[in-house]
Amino acid sequence: MTRPTLVTGATDAVPATRPRWRRPRMRLGRFSAPLSIVGAVVALAWIVVAILSPIIAPHDPLAQDLPRLQPPGQGTLFGVDALGRDVFSRVIAGAGVTIPLALLLVLLSVLIGAILGAVAGFFGRWVDETIMRITDLVMAFPTVILAMVIAAALGASLLNAVLAALIVSWPSYARLTRGLVLSLRTSNYVVSGQLLGFSPLRSLWRDIAPNIVGPILVLASLDIGTAILLLSGLSFLGLGAKPPTAEWGSMVSDAVQNFDAWWLGVFPGLAILSVVVAFNFIGDALRDALDPKSKTLRGGGPTL
Repeated sequence: MTRPTLVTGATDAVPATRPRWRRPRMRLGRFSAPLSIVGAVVALAWIVVAILSPIIAPHDPLAQDLPRLQPPGQGTLFGVDALGRDVFSRVIAGAGVTIPLALLLVLLSVLIGAILGAVAGFFGRWVDETIMRITDLVMAFPTVILAMVIAAALGASLLNAVLAALIVSWPSYARLTRGLVLSLRTSNYVVSGQLLGFSPLRSLWRDIAPNIVGPILVLASLDIGTAILLLSGLSFLGLGAKPPTAEWGSMVSDAVQNFDAWWLGVFPGLAILSVVVAFNFIGDALRDALDPKSKTLRGGGPTL
């Protein structure tokens, strides 16, 4: 007589149906890799500098009261620009401009893209077709070129630069979210919730949203560096910050007119480089921590 397997089947079904959002939380210990710690420390330091920039700047970033083109080490840490302004103070003030705008840009891109992608993936049909065709239309153009065209049409300002960057940034989150929702909307726990009478909005928020936060968070952390580069690039081209605003991209642009004064472009460029690399380290660490397949792909055993 065949032995009953009801208990074994029920036991095997528990890992398959438990909420998947619990697994990434158990893997956050892998965030302690050396590069991730370095990235977190550097990023946190720059965020603190951005918040406290009006307090810790030794000089007024707009004051023109220093000897022009004075090199570093002669009373100033980063030297003086062609108008007699302290470069160190302007780099600190630039952190208070560039970093908050980049974080705001990524946050808005995540909100817009994730909402549109979730709606498209969950409802499908003509809703999916409409949203995805708009997404494909935006992504058909090179990101930087389209952002330059939009910023030029709107006029040179930081607000318009952020708006232009937002228009070209949200489609990547929409496509990612749509793919994740498509892979989850037929899951057992989502279907069970619908059979229990859950509304589409409740299913998206309660059953699907917790399971797609990880990949979106990874993409957002990596995109912070991209946002800083994009905003700095627009300011470098004269489509972002207007003089005399202290912004890293515009500072590098001003340095082009004074090649002999190497410090004018080196220090703002190093600031951009350090922030971008730091957030890339954080994004890589988050990807390793939140991806349940990363350890298996490296040859290790499965992680619960």
